[in-house]
Parts: sequence; structure tokens; C-alpha cells
Amino acid sequence: MTTADDPFLAVPEGARHRALAELSAKGPVHRMRLATGADAWVVTGHAEAKAVLTDPRVVRSGASHMPFGDEMPPELLRALSFNLLTTDPPDHTRLRRLVSAAFTRRRVEGLTPRIEAICADLLDGLEARLAADGEADLITAFAGPLPITVICELLGVPAASHADVRAWAGPLLAGRFAGYEAFSHAAEEIVELVRGLAAEKRRAPADDLLSALVTVDGDRLSEDELTSMVYLLLIAGHETTVNLIANGVNVLFAHPDQLALLRAEPERLPAAVEEILRFDSPTQVTIPAITAEPVEVAGQLIPAGENVVVALLAVNRDPSRFDEAGVFDVGREVAGHLAFGHGIHHCLGAPLARLEARIALGGLLERFGDLEPADGTLERLPSLLINRLAVLPVRRAVPA
Repeated sequence: MTTADDPFLAVPEGARHRALAELSAKGPVHRMRLATGADAWVVTGHAEAKAVLTDPRVVRSGASHMPFGDEMPPELLRALSFNLLTTDPPDHTRLRRLVSAAFTRRRVEGLTPRIEAICADLLDGLEARLAADGEADLITAFAGPLPITVICELLGVPAASHADVRAWAGPLLAGRFAGYEAFSHAAEEIVELVRGLAAEKRRAPADDLLSALVTVDGDRLSEDELTSMVYLLLIAGHETTVNLIANGVNVLFAHPDQLALLRAEPERLPAAVEEILRFDSPTQVTIPAITAEPVEVAGQLIPAGENVVVALLAVNRDPSRFDEAGVFDVGREVAGHLAFGHGIHHCLGAPLARLEARIALGGLLERFGDLEPADGTLERLPSLLINRLAVLPVRRAVPA
């Protein structure tokens, strides 16, 4: 398969799922060249994905995680490269222990009132924009600012820097599609911000996660681990939720019967969020790993030193795991999706993403009973990692 055929680069709405379904029909594991230029084994089967994600011979250390890693200054690369997604035990175990206290179910649920307040303010702004302009981009007006505000406040990033973080997230997530200059500039800026904030928190700790990370007694994060971890939480930590909200609204628009059911029975929201995660996963693939020794997957021997990624969009629609896998059903009882990964690298922020999605979708359904997609052709951003709509224009339906 050539780069031109790479399903992760397809931009027309629905094209990625169609391409991955065709690929999956040929088997659960495939060797292909990715948009990054690297050759990799792409796993599309659900059972095979779970096996790979829990196999200690498939490791993160040594894999190529950072775009332009060979071109970036070594000190900048180190400042971004030591986080939960790019390390293995025992380093991973220590890093996860140091940050896991911030993401317990109890602490996350305690954020509910603040998330609801942020959501209400953004919905007010969306309503005003719709009244003034007739339509609005739901991602710019709502799905984007909600999770970046939540994660910035959780970490202790001042409000004056929220817009900067949102701006840097674009090229950092686009990677090679953004070009070296844009990517490296955003990387330098976010590292400078984190180091400055860490110095302030050491002098005057506050009630936020960054203060907890820099003032912990005993085992501490190194400077590079600290910047890498905060980088991960700020960028990847909010992007999943942006896409979860936007993809969820989009798929509900495309399935009016399910939207009507959810409006009539809002208690189905938790199950609906799980089905959105399965049906149109916010991320396309797991962070690349590498085989430390030969590994057999579905009868295919993958040699040592090979890149491996799990195609989440395909895995979560594997018909051998999900009945009527291509059908969107908010009443589906069995989740079992891998949208947040699996094994030791299962997303630490998954409870927060779920909570934000429930509040966001619930708020939209309650406030806007007449919201509908505006005219226009939907496209996805070209990316290996993220499954994001470029825009999601919405409007209020005109009464018949």
C-alpha cells in the first residue's frame, strides 16, 4: 500500500471507515507505509489489537513518536519525549503513579459543577453567534474551547494562556503536515510556558495538578519528564474530547432516529457516549510501538525492530467482536471498544473525557432542540493520529 492509499489521510466524510473496512476484510494485520514515511504493521482486528497492546514484547521505548525527531534540537526533543505514552515499565509505572491521583473517579466527578458552568457559558456564546450569523462552527465555538479550558484549569494554566495553548495544539497534532517551522515553534513555546509555570508553582504552589507535580515529596519528575507530561496532558489530553464531542454531534445528525431517542431519553447519554467512542473513535491509531523481539500476530510473524500501530477506527468496528458493527445504536449494551487504548497505556484521562462529553452533549440537547447541520461538505483533517472534522457548521432549523 502506498502513502497515496493511506486510509488515515482520506479527507471526505466516511472515506476512512470505508477504506479501513476494505483493509480489514483482507485480514487483521497489514504492513504498510504510513504518512510519516515509516513502514509499520497496522493491526485492524479487535482480538489481535488487545493481544498486541498487552504484549510485553511490543514496547514504546525506541519507537519513533515525535515528528521531526531527527531534526529537532536534542534538548527540545527530550523535553517532549518522556511521558506515559512513550515509556515502558518501570519508568511508565512510576510516571503513572505520580499523576494518577489527579484522575481518580472521585476527583474527576468533583469537577462536574465547573465543567457545567464552562459549558453553559459556551452555549450562551453559541446561541448568540447563531442569532447573529445564522450558523456557526461547532468545533470553534463549543467542542474546542470546552476541553482546553477544563484541562488548563486543572493544570493551573492561567486564562491568558488558554488561547495560546489552543493555537499550539494545531501544529503539534498535525505533525509533519504542519511543516517543521510551525511544529518546532509550537513545541518551543509550550515547553517555555510549562517551565515558566513550574517555576512559579515551586515558589507559590496552588490547588492545581502542576503544583502537585512539582512539589511532591520523595520521588519526583525530572525536568524533562515534567514538561513531557504536561505537554501530553495539554495537547493529547484535550484533543480526544474535542473529537469525541464533535464526532458525536455529527453522528447523531446522521442518525436522526437515534438523536430523537436520546432527546426523549437523556438517561441514555452514558451509553451513547460509549457508542460514539466505538463508532467514530476520536483517535485513529495508538501511539507507535516497536517489537523488541519477533512477535506472531494472527499467524503473521513480525520481526524484531518493526513499528506496530493499532487502527482504532477499524478495531472498533470489527464485525467479529460487535454485532452489526457498522450500525450506530445508542442502546447497544456491550461496549468493549478500545477508543482509549488497552492495557497499561489505557488513557488516564478517560473518565474526564467521558464526563465532559456527557455534560457537553446533554447541554446541547437541552438548550438546542432545533440544532441541525448547516449546508456544506464535511471533511476530516489529514492525520495519522487524530480523527477530527475540519469544521462542523451548524444552524437552527427554520420552523415549517
